[in-house]
Amino acid sequence: MKLYTRTGDTGKTSLIGGRADKDHIRIEAYGTLDELNSFTGLAAAELDTEVFPDLLEDLLHIQHELFDCGADLADIRENRAEKLNPEAVTRLENRIDVLTEEAPALERFILPGGTKAAAALHVARTVCRRAERQMVSLLKQEADVPSLPLQYVNRLSDYFFAAARIANARDHVQDVEYERSAIVFRLGKGKEDK
Repeated sequence: MKLYTRTGDTGKTSLIGGRADKDHIRIEAYGTLDELNSFTGLAAAELDTEVFPDLLEDLLHIQHELFDCGADLADIRENRAEKLNPEAVTRLENRIDVLTEEAPALERFILPGGTKAAAALHVARTVCRRAERQMVSLLKQEADVPSLPLQYVNRLSDYFFAAARIANARDHVQDVEYERSAIVFRLGKGKEDK
């Protein structure tokens, strides 16, 4: 099997059910999901298997679900069957709640960083937010885009924030508060107020 096809040499690429320019917002959106999947794998590679078995299991699920999201965005057929399962959103919400309960109290914005694993999870969070913005742009341009991947990606960025805080907390590294931040988290625990 050859890895190259030469079919993209003129600036177009294949979708499921058609072709599009490589700089089309649909391609940008699922391409960013692919980038996010790579950063998710990088974050997993930074986690100690004995300290973070739960996060490693989460990230493996997430990598499969990101492929599902990308496939759903790439499929432009009329009678498509969506790959992403709504239970994936519920699972993320449950995990965010568990991680938020474990994390130290939080009142202010924090600087992305700490351990290598936490920093990698923060990078994944920001790439996730970019994917979300691109998906919103796609939904504005095309009415036939499934909405579940957008909901999933919105929760996923919150998950990465919660996981980054746990990566620091379990390795006894304190998050660094943004020194000019007002008090922005009303409940004093965990996740981003977005």
